[in-house]
Amino acid sequence: MSPAKVIRLRDSGGSEEHPSASAGSGLPASGPDVPGWERKAAGALAFLRRRLTGDFDVDEYGYDQDYYDHVIGPALNWVYDSYWRVETFGLENIPDDGAALLVSNHSGTVAIDLPMVTVAVREHHPKHRMVRALGANFVFALPVLAVIARRMGATLACNEDADDLLSKGHLVAVFPEGVKGVGKGWNERYKLQRFGRGGFVRTAIKNGVPIIPTAIIGAEEALPMIGRFNGLGKMIGVPFIPVLPTPVPLPSKWMIQFGEPIPTDHLDKDALDDPMLLSELSDQIRETIQQQVYDLLRTRKSIFF
Repeated sequence: MSPAKVIRLRDSGGSEEHPSASAGSGLPASGPDVPGWERKAAGALAFLRRRLTGDFDVDEYGYDQDYYDHVIGPALNWVYDSYWRVETFGLENIPDDGAALLVSNHSGTVAIDLPMVTVAVREHHPKHRMVRALGANFVFALPVLAVIARRMGATLACNEDADDLLSKGHLVAVFPEGVKGVGKGWNERYKLQRFGRGGFVRTAIKNGVPIIPTAIIGAEEALPMIGRFNGLGKMIGVPFIPVLPTPVPLPSKWMIQFGEPIPTDHLDKDALDDPMLLSELSDQIRETIQQQVYDLLRTRKSIFF
């Protein structure tokens, strides 16, 4: 088995087209006379052939577009469409090309919100753009989760990786609440935690990219945490072990709102050394997202509908 090819990330704007279902297979991918099951079989065989021969690309962060579109993506699409029945608003606020920073509230106990944001943009934005997320260090130390996260395009939440992805025109998602966001108890649901010291604002200003405030509801009810074991979690390398009322996520009703972009390219680079300004902008964005969350909650008819 030959190794997968490794390529550098594109410099053209971070947009990827869905690959042909039967690229390189010699089997029909589409057409009025080709039954649906044949197209699916052709796509599956072509995918297996590429995996066996190593004829697929992986970038330097581990993003595997072929694997995402044929394995991870279809599973997440079903959850998005049929289980959590996600409604997404404001996709027009995400640019067709060029870099932007998606800044979102964080919830769901085990960060189930990121995959839904990824599906919303990948499947429903006109340009099918991929979201490249920045994750906590411990995520990439866990054997299975690290591989899945990398193949979905995630990387470490560090300045170097963020700057590199943005400089190459990608959509980058950050969750400034961090572990505090996913670790909230039921009585704190949808109350945004502190956004740190404004590091994401500094990253946006440095790269001159817009910030898109993003609000998500539904994750809090899908995996409501009723308790946590901090010590046990640290023993196995995670912040905590959650105590959940059910073994699987509940079929809650989800909504995602992408707000109007907040430009940063007009700000002088001196702002990078002004902690007061960075903190103030961070708080303003946090309040914007909090208001979006409240608006979505008022719109939703009930937790499950």
